[in-house]
Order: sequence, then structure tokens, then C-alpha cells
Amino acid sequence: MAARVSTAYFPADPPTLVTIRKVAIIGAGTMGSGIAQVCAQTGWETSLFDAFPESLERGMGNIGDFWDRGISKGKTTLRQKEEWSANLIATSEMSEAVRDSDIVIEAVPEKMDLKRSIFEELEDLAPQNAILATNTSGLPISEIAANTGCPERVIGMHFFNPVPLMQLLEIVRHDEVDEHTLSIAKEVGEAMGKTTILVRDVPGFATSRLGVVLGNEAIRMLAEGVASASDIDTAMRLGYRHPMGPLELSDLIGLDVRRDILNSLAEAFEDDSYRPHPLLEELVDSGNLGKKTGMGIYNWTSGEKEERN
Repeated sequence: MAARVSTAYFPADPPTLVTIRKVAIIGAGTMGSGIAQVCAQTGWETSLFDAFPESLERGMGNIGDFWDRGISKGKTTLRQKEEWSANLIATSEMSEAVRDSDIVIEAVPEKMDLKRSIFEELEDLAPQNAILATNTSGLPISEIAANTGCPERVIGMHFFNPVPLMQLLEIVRHDEVDEHTLSIAKEVGEAMGKTTILVRDVPGFATSRLGVVLGNEAIRMLAEGVASASDIDTAMRLGYRHPMGPLELSDLIGLDVRRDILNSLAEAFEDDSYRPHPLLEELVDSGNLGKKTGMGIYNWTSGEKEERN
């Protein structure tokens, strides 16, 4: 059954009661496939788009593997997987993905030019009353919205990895967003089982700004030989009750993502103290991006986290 959400008003249209029936996800990477999975589980018709067939195939495979692991652990059933799978469609045509969509969630890499170009397309391809959301973890929502003629419909919806397991959804408002867009985004998040927080459109928002600074300092400590990676992570897990240490979390998020956010903060605040530590730059430049490549701060090649030699 489709989840009913609040009344949405946009200047060109009369107020209408919006029922979320179809969702389109742009980008089938780790975040996009995770968001698509949760949308399908929520009961919405979900289209997952990616311009690269191999990425689309990998994203759909990751969703299927997640469901299969749930079945093997007795947490979900085969019938549930079949129901959820029926809600999920993969496509390499953006126009097909967004057709008749009530909300479109973009989840492509953190490159402003790429996001701006996608939102230019979405304005033309998506229905005129569809909400256009970006999953950016730190890029200015106002700059993305300004590239469209409908900034009132553009909003930040920052999910966390792994999306099916992480409860938080950071909703980011910019100055021109419509209040009803905010209400719908909040209720969409709640329908997905997320706890939402509302933050202003400032560099790094709330979560990324705090998270990357902690992660960067942890990398500095590792480089200086203060302690091993696992001991630094254990210190934060047991000493401060963090569910995961900052170095393990950095590997999970992607070291390239963390580096890009730090550089964005340094430029936005004109403060080089935000610049990524040279060890982080070295790891990214060598292609060791964390769990997704098998090697990062930790060695993940066995499927489990191990200290690097």
C-alpha cells in the first residue's frame, strides 16, 4: 500500500494531496542501491537508474545479496524478497526511470558539475509536481537548486551507509525550498523507517562536518603512531560509546568521499585546518578507498576487517 504524505503546494499548481506511489533513484552505487532497496521494501514502485550497465547490474546484485543474507539469517522470508523484488525496476534510461515519479532521489558521486547537469535533466524529464532530492553529504543544496527553475521542489535528503540499517536521515533546507516540500521529505523518511533531523544548508551540514573532522584527526593520530587503527577505533567505541570507530567508518563510507568533503569544507570556510591529512590523500591517490576496493585504512580483502601489515 502506498504511503500517504502531506499536502504539497507549488506556485504553479493548486494544493493537492500527494500519495507517494513511485520513486526514482538516480545512481546505482552503494548509496543509490541502498536507497532503492529501502524504497522497494516500503512498498513503493521503485526505479533504479544508472547510465553504466555494469554499475546497474552490480547495484541490483547488491540488493539481492542483502535480501538473501536476511533470509539465511532468518530475519526475512523468501516471500518478502519476492514482494520487494516486484517493486524494483532497473533501467539505463533516465526518462523511463523518472516517468510518473512522485519523488526523485539523486545519489551520484559528489561532483557538483555532475549533480547540476542531472538536475537540469530532471527538471525537464520528471513530472512538474515531483520532489527532486539530492543525497549529497556536503555540497550546497542551494547551488544545485539554483540550476533549476523550480528551487522550491529541490531538497537535500542525506542518507547514511548502509542505508537499510542506518536509522538517520538528514534533511537539508535551503532558503528557497517550499515548506510543503520539507513536510513531504520528512514524512517520506519516516515512512522508510528513518529518524529525521532538519539542518540548514551550510557546508558539511551537521553530520558530515563533525564526522570528517573526527575521521581526519584519527588518521593524523594513526600516521603519527599514537596507536594502531583498531585501538583508535576501540577507544571511541568503548570510551565514547560510538557504534563504530572513526577509521572503520571512514573505510565504510569511502576515503575518497571523506577527502572530497574535507576539501569542500576547507574551501567553503577558507580554513586549511580542514584539509585532508597527507595519509588520506596518499591512500586515495593509490586507489585504496576503503571497503569498496578491498583495501583502505584496513585490509578488507577477506571480507572481514583486518589490520594492514
